[in-house]
Amino acid sequence: MPGYNTSFELSVEDLALIEDALLKSKLSLTQARLKENSKELPADDDARQIHELLGRLHNQKAFYRPRQGAFISG
Repeated sequence: MPGYNTSFELSVEDLALIEDALLKSKLSLTQARLKENSKELPADDDARQIHELLGRLHNQKAFYRPRQGAFISG
């Protein structure tokens, strides 16, 4: 049985494209749920998985923080 590749060569632009595609998929699933006006649809599990994956991608981002001095946002 083949194993999984644990080394990926993706650029920042590739990850941004993946993130945008996931956001659009999640939006599409959410809109379908609202059109059906139902509490539970099969798409709910898919939307939840996409949301969790987007969270994992977000948590891997390195945000700028100065090494010295106070951080002032905004």
